[in-house]
Amino acid sequence: MSRIGNNPVIVPQGVEINLEGDSLTVKGTKGALSMVLNPAVNIEVEEGKIIVKAKKGADKGPAMHGLTRSLIHNMVVGVSTGWDKSLEMVGVGYRAAGGGETLTLNVGFSHPVTMKAPEGITFAVSDNTKIKVSGRDKILVGQIAANIRGVKPPEVYQGKGIRYAGEYVRKKAGKAGKAATGAK
Repeated sequence: MSRIGNNPVIVPQGVEINLEGDSLTVKGTKGALSMVLNPAVNIEVEEGKIIVKAKKGADKGPAMHGLTRSLIHNMVVGVSTGWDKSLEMVGVGYRAAGGGETLTLNVGFSHPVTMKAPEGITFAVSDNTKIKVSGRDKILVGQIAANIRGVKPPEVYQGKGIRYAGEYVRKKAGKAGKAATGAK
């Protein structure tokens, strides 16, 4: 039995929940999100909260219980406050430009890399090296941030590249480390 799935999802003021058949739609100040519910779970909408219950006898019921509750919680938070992911660029000459719908990265290639934001995602650039990806869909925000990081992931010898804010990059010693130990 899922401990996370047993917790009700608290619905804040200004968020509308619409449950029709196997489809759940959540509307708020940031927009609307919808999802198709798994038939292995039951959803009950009460005053100010959503309760997710696993169907008895369903094979995937216990497995989908906590997952469905977490997905609904992420939708409610996304349409009310939104999600964001921060990235930082480390390296001489590495910089980002743009914001809003487009992002241009200069990361040591012979050409700048331009990325367009899908619907519902916005970019913000500060200090030419800090990028913030914002949106209402947590999965999409994480995927776009991973795509940006994938343009130039941090390398292990000098640590140059694009990384998540606060990410620790473990560095290798390189050739000098081998000579310092006395090995031939």
